[in-house]
Amino acid sequence: MREYLFMALIAAAVTYLLVPLVRRFAIRIGAAPEIRERDVHTTPTPRLGGLAMYGGLVVGLLVAGQLDNTGEALAASDGEPVLALIVAGGLITLTGFLDDWWGMDPFIKLAGQIAAAGVLVHFGLRLTYIPLPKDWGGSTSLDYTLSTIITILVVVVAINAVNFVDGLDGLAAGIVCIAGMATWAYSIYLGQNVSGDRITTTAAISAVLIGACVGFLPHNFHPAKIFMGDTGAMLIGLVLASSLVTVMPVDPSVIEGINRFGVLLPLLVPAAVLVLPLIDLITAVVRRTSYGMSPFAPDRGHLHHRLMDIGHSHRQSVLIMYAWAFLFAFGIFAMSVVSVPVLAFPVVILLALGVLVLMALPRWRGRGGAHASRDKPSSDDDDGPPTGPMPPVRPETEFGRRVPPPGGPQEPTSTDPHSVIPLYPGRP
Repeated sequence: MREYLFMALIAAAVTYLLVPLVRRFAIRIGAAPEIRERDVHTTPTPRLGGLAMYGGLVVGLLVAGQLDNTGEALAASDGEPVLALIVAGGLITLTGFLDDWWGMDPFIKLAGQIAAAGVLVHFGLRLTYIPLPKDWGGSTSLDYTLSTIITILVVVVAINAVNFVDGLDGLAAGIVCIAGMATWAYSIYLGQNVSGDRITTTAAISAVLIGACVGFLPHNFHPAKIFMGDTGAMLIGLVLASSLVTVMPVDPSVIEGINRFGVLLPLLVPAAVLVLPLIDLITAVVRRTSYGMSPFAPDRGHLHHRLMDIGHSHRQSVLIMYAWAFLFAFGIFAMSVVSVPVLAFPVVILLALGVLVLMALPRWRGRGGAHASRDKPSSDDDDGPPTGPMPPVRPETEFGRRVPPPGGPQEPTSTDPHSVIPLYPGRP
């Protein structure tokens, strides 16, 4: 336990200390772009915070490899997890860096994600079989080709899910930190009942991931001094996926009698820790394609944006998302440990999802919501404007075309070249 705490503290300290240096570097090279019409934040904020997180990750992993118990387990584990994460993390960080600095075609970025996932597979971090109960046909072994395809798919989906949810200050780092805590707790729980180098590897990866997120959050919580950008969002998504990949192929026969969920737990925990990012990813793809847009096209319809639209402040929206992530991640783990009946699982999940969807529906805007908030100032709003990514983009169709205001075009009220273009014209 002390080794995990030590490596997490090292990763947190290195990340925290590197952020100011990275921030100055981002400003110097111009990775703090001017405010665009589609942006929500009103102050140019440097990106590339993921560079500091990568530094914390590398140092944390190298320290973990030198510790007595953890180092021995990492050395004896299938593949080379430390080298795999350093190389794959470096590749995905470079991809994100170029995207944050110069911009990158979405398909080139996707190729970088696939390449980073392929590096993990090359060094032995891959799914060897899918654990399933005996009633469902038992666990399914995967040959090398199928294992490679499924592992890359899982990693790429996790990377994009985390990247999609990175829309408010501190949101992605906090949610991934909570997910890492749940994964770490699950691996420790398994380690008390069974032994295995993969379990220790999962715990070590999760501890370092938690440290990197904790070290970055003081600089990133609203009002953020720096954004992690795609550089950080894709990196922590890759590391989180790596921890899930290493823990899932636990021998099903060993954990069959540990709890009521049995061999399903290695599948339920990853699903629980990624449920909010996955919901956001799926709804974003459906929403954008329904408007005839690319799935990678930017918009302002994410869950956290909807929370702000119904009247929550920036910080309140982030804390609500934290609470939901904690509920899903630790709820599954707790129900399995205390042997809650299996029927309680789908009921709780459906109720929680129902409440979450109702909270985010635009038709629930009303008294005290977005309409009221623009009529009178809120006394409990936080200290600064929202810094979400961008407003919705609609195709130029009969229903999506902007209608000019009555009376013809209006002249701008300010001649200041640095003035901020309002997100919704006509609102104060």
